[in-house]
Amino acid sequence: MGKKYIDLRSDTVTRPSEGMRKAMYEAEVGDDVFQEDPTVNKLQEFAAELLGKEAALFVSSGVMGNQLCLRVHTNPADEVICERDAHIFQYESGSPAVLSGLQLMPVEGRMGVITPEQIEPNIRPVSAYYMPRTKVIALENTHNRAGGTVQPMDNIVNVKALAKKYNLRYHLDGARLWNASAATGIPVKEYASHFDSVSCCLSKGLGAPVGSIIAGTKDFITEAFRVRKAWGGGMRQIGILAAAGLYAIQNNFERLKDDHKHARLLAETIDEIPVFEIDMDSVQTNIVIFKPLKNSVEDVIEKCRNEGLLLSEGKPGYLRAITHLDAGYEDILNAIKTLKNLFK
Repeated sequence: MGKKYIDLRSDTVTRPSEGMRKAMYEAEVGDDVFQEDPTVNKLQEFAAELLGKEAALFVSSGVMGNQLCLRVHTNPADEVICERDAHIFQYESGSPAVLSGLQLMPVEGRMGVITPEQIEPNIRPVSAYYMPRTKVIALENTHNRAGGTVQPMDNIVNVKALAKKYNLRYHLDGARLWNASAATGIPVKEYASHFDSVSCCLSKGLGAPVGSIIAGTKDFITEAFRVRKAWGGGMRQIGILAAAGLYAIQNNFERLKDDHKHARLLAETIDEIPVFEIDMDSVQTNIVIFKPLKNSVEDVIEKCRNEGLLLSEGKPGYLRAITHLDAGYEDILNAIKTLKNLFK
């Protein structure tokens, strides 16, 4: 048996629990391209109700979810306004340009938040035929690269008013919306209610092995279903995967608060180690971003790996640790011990 690692590189590294595997094994399946997979249909109906939308669609990944939403909202040569460190700008392989002919307009925010005052000057004049057309404003909640920070509800509402003023679509990359809800107590339905579309991952903090949900109006999802097929995302008997997603929402949502407590405990220790720098205000959910002051990021990652602790690089020059359901309280204590022994 290989060496046991405490893996804090991401909350995507989780493995299905026995209960989840049982749900997958027992799932009733059908052909989802014919919309005849009963487990997929059940997941989509459940998610639509949970998010307060008319309809939902199960897709293979968070990137596919975001890109389907942007594609349905736009036409080639349109522009999408987002925060400079947004996932759709930094981590989706240039998909807006390749898949939909879109240009992104990144706006530098604070802790992942961009305000109407920052956004409005970047909205293109409708009369300027020689410019791309602004069509979508996209927010991310929680914001990955900012450290899992939560979008303030008042700002969400204010940006919504701006989008309405200019007749723009409003998209939420809610990959970790579950974490925002767990941290604030605000239901995911209330967050989602302000947006025309929302994408939520099942394979991060909730612990499913694969998949995301997008939600919006019935007409929106009908078109997204068509584009998903065009992009090769029309799968067949995928109830075995949908069953994992359904189990994840129903069983792993409430326990996200444990991950947040573990992240705070880890961050407090890092804050006490002089060779690291951390903004404690950014530690709001399950992501801990911190900067090494003496060692390089690569050196810290290697030293920790040799001691059985796996970390990853966040934004350039920063380390990232993400807590999740496969890293329990004892694992976090051992991770803290490793960091203290190596660097304090």
